[in-house]
Amino acid sequence: MSDINTTPLVDVMLVLLIIFLIAVPVAIQTIEKLRIPVFASVESKDKVENLLLTVSTTDNAGRSAGEPGFEGASRNGECRVYFNNITPVSSSELRDQAFKRLDAIVKRAGGPEAMMSNPDLIPQVHIRGDVNAPWRCIAGAIYNVQISGYPTVGFISNAVDPNG
Repeated sequence: MSDINTTPLVDVMLVLLIIFLIAVPVAIQTIEKLRIPVFASVESKDKVENLLLTVSTTDNAGRSAGEPGFEGASRNGECRVYFNNITPVSSSELRDQAFKRLDAIVKRAGGPEAMMSNPDLIPQVHIRGDVNAPWRCIAGAIYNVQISGYPTVGFISNAVDPNG
């Protein structure tokens, strides 16, 4: 007989299909419970050129941080991004302001070639995300600053007492 018996192959494929049909919904549901780890902060060698972003959401009533009666960020709230930790911006404003800021820094340094010759001159983005801010808000901020040209994005955590 020169024919290949495909029955065992079909059996294995059907078993894998059933496993993936069960595993994928479970994996998707656990992503929503993702928590950014909190670890002991160390002194950073922060440069003035680094861009600082704070990402949060509105509370259940739709109030932003700083408004009277704000009850804390909600997972179902609207994303709020604060440019340099102060100015609230939309996604398009974040992209435009980040690009203008980076362009001014590159021009002041003498152009892209000068910055590439000294990587310490390249600014970074530091994101401080609220513990209740959903990942979609953080990912949106990362996307907008990377599309603006910032090559390095990092996270700032809350300081934790390593002894306690």
